[in-house]
Amino acid sequence: MITIKNEEEINKIKEAGHINYLTHEYLKTLIVPGITTDYLDKEAEKFIRSHGAVPSFLNYNGFPKSICTSINDEIVHGIPSERKLHEGDIISIDIGVLKDGYHSDAARTYPVGKISKQDEELIFHTKEMLKIGLSEVKKGAFIGNIGATISAYAKKHKLSVVRELVGHGVGKNLHEDPDVPNYGKYNTGKILKTGMVIAVEPMINSGTRNICQYEDDNWTILTRDHKNSAHFEHTVVVTDDGYRILTGE
Repeated sequence: MITIKNEEEINKIKEAGHINYLTHEYLKTLIVPGITTDYLDKEAEKFIRSHGAVPSFLNYNGFPKSICTSINDEIVHGIPSERKLHEGDIISIDIGVLKDGYHSDAARTYPVGKISKQDEELIFHTKEMLKIGLSEVKKGAFIGNIGATISAYAKKHKLSVVRELVGHGVGKNLHEDPDVPNYGKYNTGKILKTGMVIAVEPMINSGTRNICQYEDDNWTILTRDHKNSAHFEHTVVVTDDGYRILTGE
């Protein structure tokens, strides 16, 4: 069921979103060759709790850590560990924050030191896809317009859109209706209404769109061809004339 949030609820999500933003800003200062993803996880949890919130992902459906850290060909749901980052890696960090009963959800992909030109372009274009997808968000628009715009951009730049994983509603629950695919056709899907809060999150592969899952942890999703992937996400609220980002500054 799709829920319309009132101003009080939107403000609570925005407060959780601000902490999410600050956590990303803090973690990006720590990303250097040689650190472990477990270190990033511990620092994220301490930072979130120091702001009177809790990590949304910790123990969510059994997920054992506070953030998701997905390296190189890992698309999403990477579990922090003693694995060290290396020069030339890229890392996607997905963060959920729960404050006063409401969630926020945001992801970014970061370079580790100097990265390849191909990975620079992958990160740039994935971030652009988030922007152009959000440009379709407004009262009365179809959800399908978001994915149609993203997938058209990806095709133009010879990149692939992951289809099995989608954006979603956000609120009292981390994942709510409606689904927000990163592919689709214009003028199809649910109609966006003022007060809907959704997470738009393109997950883009430099190779094919095909995915698989690590059997040893049953969480980490990666590209089947082992080419790199990037991920950007914002939680936004639909307004009469567009949207407001709730996981920004």
